[in-house]
Amino acid sequence: MLAGCQDFVSAQELHTLLLAGDHAIGLTTVYRALRELETGGGVDVVRDKAGGRLYRLRPADGHRHYLVCRGCGRSRPVNSEVVEQWAGRIAADTGFDAVEHTVELTGVCADCRPAEDEGEETPCHWDPALGPQGRVRSCAS
Repeated sequence: MLAGCQDFVSAQELHTLLLAGDHAIGLTTVYRALRELETGGGVDVVRDKAGGRLYRLRPADGHRHYLVCRGCGRSRPVNSEVVEQWAGRIAADTGFDAVEHTVELTGVCADCRPAEDEGEETPCHWDPALGPQGRVRSCAS
């Protein structure tokens, strides 16, 4: 199911999608599976405005960084080679091993920008508490 999601989704959203697809699964099991995928490097993780974790299946070519719209949650991968090189230099300069980093980039996409420029709520605003129905994003079942 996660493979069909174009953008990041919360564990709760994924659980709702699974139930809608007639998959009898508990929310705790979804959290456990996502934690295992994260530990194994199978998903990328970003945080929403409330600090909740959002997940996206990691592409075959490995670790990526994303620019995520604060209005609708749409995400785009970004070239992060300079970040990876910087983290490598910091590790080498300090003598640290197994250095990990977290980089989260947020902005406002072209679809959400006009409303934000006018000081209005974006028409594609999403609230993680609303679940999949509260988002513009979609997942194929």
